[in-house]
Amino acid sequence: QVQLVESGGGLVQAGGSLRLSCVASGNNLVINAMGWYRQAPGKQRELVATITDEGNTNYADSVKDRSTISGDNRKNTVSLQMNSLKPEDTAVYYCYAARRLAGTTIYDFWGQGTQVTVSS
Repeated sequence: QVQLVESGGGLVQAGGSLRLSCVASGNNLVINAMGWYRQAPGKQRELVATITDEGNTNYADSVKDRSTISGDNRKNTVSLQMNSLKPEDTAVYYCYAARRLAGTTIYDFWGQGTQVTVSS
């Protein structure tokens, strides 16, 4: 059974920063990509940032200039540092882990989600 455990969410004032962390665990777990998605009330889940085991990163345009994703593929961990937070960053943030091959997702896993609320 695979588990993704997130930490670091909470209430932050606009302009502030936070760091989200996630660790994936499970027997014979083989993943090569991790990242974060988010879902705001009434909206679809959207990409925030991902990182591969080769260090390739992908960011949503809305966060790329103020966020940094990092990961340790040996430990199956991923972190997201977000700065200059805005009220529109308010959402439930989900950790994501996947095994990808040639652009295709073979399997993926999701965390339970952690709430981030940015007050104006």
